[in-house]
Order: sequence, then C-alpha cells, then structure tokens
Amino acid sequence: MDSETLKKYVLNCRKCSLCKTRTNIVFGDGNDKSKIMFIGEAPGEQEDLSGIPFVGKAGQLLDKMLLSIGLDRTKLYICNMLKCRPPKNRNPEKSEMDLCIDYLRRQFLIIKPKLIVLLGSVASRYLLDENFSMNRSHGQVFEKKGVIFVPTFHPSALLRDESKKKLSYNDLLIIKNIIEKNNLL
Repeated sequence: MDSETLKKYVLNCRKCSLCKTRTNIVFGDGNDKSKIMFIGEAPGEQEDLSGIPFVGKAGQLLDKMLLSIGLDRTKLYICNMLKCRPPKNRNPEKSEMDLCIDYLRRQFLIIKPKLIVLLGSVASRYLLDENFSMNRSHGQVFEKKGVIFVPTFHPSALLRDESKKKLSYNDLLIIKNIIEKNNLL
C-alpha cells in the first residue's frame, strides 16, 4: 500500500468519536521517501481546517526550528499520533491513540524512517515508555529495531514556556548530528 492509498482509506475512518467533530483528517505531509519522520500528538485547530499537520503557530515555530539546522519540511515526513483533532485541543486519550496507532504503523511501513523525532511527551510516552519524562529525557537517543528515536519538546510547549527553547535547540543539534552521521538526507 502506498501513502495515497492509505490516506484515502483513513479519510473514511469512524473508529472513534473524533470523527464527529473533525473538519478534516490530518494524515501527514512531506516527503514519503524521507528517512526522517517527525511525529506529534494530534492536530490543532489550524491543522483540522487545512488537513495539513503543523501549520498553525506551533508549525511555524517548527519550520523555523528545522531551518536553524538546515532542514525544511519538504525533506522529511511529518505526522501525528491521531489523525483527527481532539475537542478544544485536549491531549489525546490512550483509547484514541490505541484506535489510531495502526494508521501510524502503516505510515511507518511506507516511509521506512531511520530517524524518528518525537515531538512532545504524549508521543514519547506512547511510543517509547509510558513513564517517559520530557524534562529528564529530551534529546536522548533511543534505538528500537534499528530505528533511532529522539524525543524533544513539542513546539506548542516552547510557545508556552520560552525557557525550554535553548534545551530544544540542543536537541536539534543532536538530531542534525544523527542526520549527518547516518547520511539521512
């Protein structure tokens, strides 16, 4: 199955109640041949309206962050744990992620990333360890089945607490080093 076929399939999803309040499915964006995948938690309001992940204020900050290490979103693939926006931008519930995880797994099989950057604690807890602490473990390198995972702060967290921007930039430098060392571009 290719990315477009999977997207068409996901457009008809009715697995949970989020389908009742969404405007659009927010499937993913970027280069589906990239070896670099960024995963956030769930679409926000702007993403729900456009159907594209990370286009609101957090997405604009993410674009600036990527440019600071010589990347742009056309060179990587960006998606979320959930494909639908939770009401009032609340955190995704575990049951919603459990129902949506198969879509992310299929995206993973299509993209075949070598590096996954986890944006925020929700994605990091679900994909790495339910006891994960962003404050303690951001920027650390984890490896699972030959894939490198690096958790870092979600851009929306940086908008709420600018004191974390320096920590996040250091994480970006780690990510840049992994990209260069492994020739992922």
